[in-house]
Amino acid sequence: MIYFDNAATSFPKAPTVQKTMVKFLEEDAANPGRAGHRMAVRAEEMIDAVRLKLTRLFEGVSHERMIFTLNGTDALNMGIKGLIQGVWDNGTTPHIITTVLEHNSVSRPLQAMADRKSIELTRVDCDDQGFVDPASIHAAIKPNTRMVVMTHCSNVLGTIQDITAIGQITREHELLFFVDAAQTAGVVQISIKKMNIDLLAFPGHKSLLGPTGTGGLYVGERCPEPQQMNPWREGGTGGDSATPTQPNLFPYYFEGGTPNTVGIAGLGAGIDWVLEHDMASTLAHEQMLVQTLIDRLADDERFTLYGPRDASKRVGTVVLNVEGYEPSDVGSILDDSFEIAVRPGLHCAPYIHRRLGTFPAGSVRVSPGAFNTLEEMNTLLSALDEIAG
Repeated sequence: MIYFDNAATSFPKAPTVQKTMVKFLEEDAANPGRAGHRMAVRAEEMIDAVRLKLTRLFEGVSHERMIFTLNGTDALNMGIKGLIQGVWDNGTTPHIITTVLEHNSVSRPLQAMADRKSIELTRVDCDDQGFVDPASIHAAIKPNTRMVVMTHCSNVLGTIQDITAIGQITREHELLFFVDAAQTAGVVQISIKKMNIDLLAFPGHKSLLGPTGTGGLYVGERCPEPQQMNPWREGGTGGDSATPTQPNLFPYYFEGGTPNTVGIAGLGAGIDWVLEHDMASTLAHEQMLVQTLIDRLADDERFTLYGPRDASKRVGTVVLNVEGYEPSDVGSILDDSFEIAVRPGLHCAPYIHRRLGTFPAGSVRVSPGAFNTLEEMNTLLSALDEIAG
């Protein structure tokens, strides 16, 4: 199988991920912090080491503010609901700004809150190429605006947003800036400090090359203290069993229950691979593959491509449609007849598909990753040519 669905989850994983997970299961798979025996201590030390790696990777301030989650969706819901249902649930309706580019992990919780009149919501448009103008974020700010929640990169078009400029705007207006780094963590450089990011959500299973069931939420120092926010879940922490409610300390306030220790061990190995192989080189490789596809299909009337023609403005993601075919049919033919995996449909981002005019059928997403080759891209192009012909 030729795998071009890395925007959903990366495959294959870094070579050391499976080995690290197996070794952990064989030697250290105890419940961290639940006991003082040596296996529990080693498990806790491993978790703290991966927490520190992630904090350094994203240039955060304190690794205690790096919270492990089940995935990016878990992290986004934890941050959005923890703030809105906790800090701002005080009689004043907070205004939240988001964009049409968002994944349903952002759009759905915000829309549900807007429907319940818990928040006032503004969804900022993008241009025809799939970029949000920072000026449009600025124009949307109101006296009751509390937070901007947006993606670093569209999971449909692959367009990389200018979050540095938007972060500066949010800081000048004393707003919180919540960034969804699902498509960029591990392949685009992110600096929490330089980009003025207050909350950063990310999965571990995409460009960080870790296993599914892993992710994180970084909660910056400008955010409220834990006791002012709503905990996502409440339960055991291992270190404090006496208090009647969840301990008011990062990260334990948001990490109730037994963590995914084996997954976190694998994530740590994925991060090591990412750092050893230079994110800029990996991004350039993925952009080269996308540019190859764009150059071959852009002027072919049988195909419709969406987004910028310059792959340097994208991560390794491009969407297209084939004249005369539904996206789902193209995906099935590529799978059944050519053993090529792509992702047809709406990609959990209906607002941008409405903006592109591809709703409700969607489009065919091709997302190469770190381990794809030019030969594989040429095989895909030949298959598309045969289908369209």
